[in-house]
Amino acid sequence: MEIINLGVADDLPPVDWSAVVGKIESGSPPDRDAVNSRSSWLATINADGSAHVTAVGAVWLDGTFWFQTSEKTRKGSNVARDPRCSVAISVPDADVVLEGDAVRVTDLDALRRVAKIWADGGWPAEVDESGPGITDLDRAMRDGYSTYRGLGIGLPGARRLMDQFDIATEVGKGTTVTMTKWRG
Repeated sequence: MEIINLGVADDLPPVDWSAVVGKIESGSPPDRDAVNSRSSWLATINADGSAHVTAVGAVWLDGTFWFQTSEKTRKGSNVARDPRCSVAISVPDADVVLEGDAVRVTDLDALRRVAKIWADGGWPAEVDESGPGITDLDRAMRDGYSTYRGLGIGLPGARRLMDQFDIATEVGKGTTVTMTKWRG
């Protein structure tokens, strides 16, 4: 892994990468009111070469970031065509950007492990061997529902926090969640 010290012009030392990895692995976000208290962001490359950036529910597992998508989304079609991408997150005292190639994972055991992490965090993720999509949307939208022993605050909580919320899912086709939160 190459570490680039963006603070060299200001005579700042390189960031201690092992300390950053520890913060990522702990899952602790920056303070709620900190300037860097945002989500994780995925940057991909559009077909015309322009950048596409979107918030994603990325999780850190086995030394890499995982995110879910469908080839029907812009980010999904972008990484299917060109796997180069970047994930950016904020952790206490650091903003981190990791660059690499997205890889489609189909191993069911690996998918179950990462789905459990999402579910434990409140996102109603589950591995459905019949294909992508939420099999029971009404149930997934109920407060307290979790496919594992998580808090069950994912989709219902997101719906309450957003000014606009829409979800469309079709088993075997995929799920699209569109959320908008207006500032001010």
